[in-house]
Amino acid sequence: MFCFQCEQTARTDSEVGCATAKGVCGKDETTADLQDILIFQLKGIGQYASRLHGLGKPDAAADSFILYALFTTLTNVNFNRARFVDLIAKAATVRDGLRDAYEEAARAAGQNPQTLIGPATFVPAKTLPELMAQAVIASVRAGLDEVGPDVIGLRAMVLYGLKGVAAYAHHAEVLGETRPEISVAIAHALDFLSTDPVDLEVLLEEALALGRANFTVMATLDAANTGVYGTPSPAAVRTTPMAGKAVLVSGHDLRDLEAILEATKGTGINVYTHGELLPAHGYPKLRAYAHLAGNYGGAWQTQQTEFSAFPGPIVMTSNCLIEPQPAYRNRIFSAGPVGWPGVRHIENRDFTQVVKAALALPGFVTTEPERTTLIGFGHNAVLGVADKVVEAVKSGAIEHFFLIGGCDGAASGRNYYTEFAEATPANTVLLTMGCAKYRFNSHDFGTVAGLPRLLDLGQCNDSYSALVIAQALAKAFDCGLNELPLSLVVSWFEQKAAAVFLTLLALGVRNVRLGPTLPAFLTPALLDILVNRFGVLPITTAAADIDAALLRTVS
Repeated sequence: MFCFQCEQTARTDSEVGCATAKGVCGKDETTADLQDILIFQLKGIGQYASRLHGLGKPDAAADSFILYALFTTLTNVNFNRARFVDLIAKAATVRDGLRDAYEEAARAAGQNPQTLIGPATFVPAKTLPELMAQAVIASVRAGLDEVGPDVIGLRAMVLYGLKGVAAYAHHAEVLGETRPEISVAIAHALDFLSTDPVDLEVLLEEALALGRANFTVMATLDAANTGVYGTPSPAAVRTTPMAGKAVLVSGHDLRDLEAILEATKGTGINVYTHGELLPAHGYPKLRAYAHLAGNYGGAWQTQQTEFSAFPGPIVMTSNCLIEPQPAYRNRIFSAGPVGWPGVRHIENRDFTQVVKAALALPGFVTTEPERTTLIGFGHNAVLGVADKVVEAVKSGAIEHFFLIGGCDGAASGRNYYTEFAEATPANTVLLTMGCAKYRFNSHDFGTVAGLPRLLDLGQCNDSYSALVIAQALAKAFDCGLNELPLSLVVSWFEQKAAAVFLTLLALGVRNVRLGPTLPAFLTPALLDILVNRFGVLPITTAAADIDAALLRTVS
């Protein structure tokens, strides 16, 4: 195996990337190789899907399969090799169906069908050992000796950004929101990668194209979330448990959360969110469930301790899953794209097993003193007081905005984000989203100009809200995005963050500070491109980076 798609990848003096029997995330080499083969097949599916889109004959089922299959390969989503063997078999069937459909559509349009090569012709082996022997052609480093590390790195940036785009698109699709241009962009990206591109400029443009596509995807997901569950509004969310039976729901999937709330209605079971589902409490339709009791725990990397202590079943709806411990292995369930060997998987949102487990387990014996955290400041809520914000900036009451968000993680160096947030001046506003917020959202930042200093915009995909707010403020001040008194300090971990990062680059946002460590697939030459063309800045120290941001505002 070889994998360097996430921030926690192994780093030694001799090599960067997980290349042993087991990755840092817990993914074994067999599962890693199966994921590579599935990605290789998806490139072949993309070859045919892209041409069918061009002929006006898209296959919605194949487009949906692409999203789901890509999602399963994100960091900390699915570790179940049996699921990947099944997906590989299904991918071959989907590809063959698309091939037949393409050839028929081409002839109907008066064209001679192209004879495609590469992934389009790949035939997966029938046995696991034979599949493992095929994995070498699908490795992310295939061709390294011929094309060099810069090409491999930029191909990886396109692929990993594509994975994030697909995951967000899947979340939107689950809620009934799809847009043709999204499927076109994803199929095109897979088709492009199937050609093993070597031109760095072309690769970079494809990466930016994915960033633009991701902005559309995040807008679509925003429309899906608000269309189904209402416009988020500020709310104080309880962060301490109450006596009673309990279910914990982690991940990102609002539809799964809703299904669990429906399944537990009237049972006396309290439902708690965890990690990236904290923002669910901001949506009126979900908040209307009286037994949505609060949020329990913090970011994904603390789950082994928190899940062990939780006295009820746990449902993991999306990333980030890490190896379940014996203390809760028999009461954790996976759903959607998630999987771990031996963990019970929920199909078709039938959470009957979860309800039974919650009723059988003790739940919380006592009610702890109430503590809360404030959430729900999406773009509608913030822009609802835009006039006050603009006046506060003009009067000097608000000096600067800091967006501190993204992914949290276990690696050293992430205390930087705590130190940064707590050291910002009292006349500044902090915007946050994603699980990075748990580094500082328990701190009392007070208010400025009558507004809370810390505004929680939501999940990682709610980077869209931040961009909408920034665009609205730029319009109000009649200036460009980069002229605003706004600094972006991004904590990245996995491929959704990679997609958001490409969106920032595509929209021309400069001076983005990225950390805690830079992606392993970025070679020194690629980093030079990001620094020189896009103004990307690696983080240094909290104090120095705050001073630099405020100095930029003054100048």
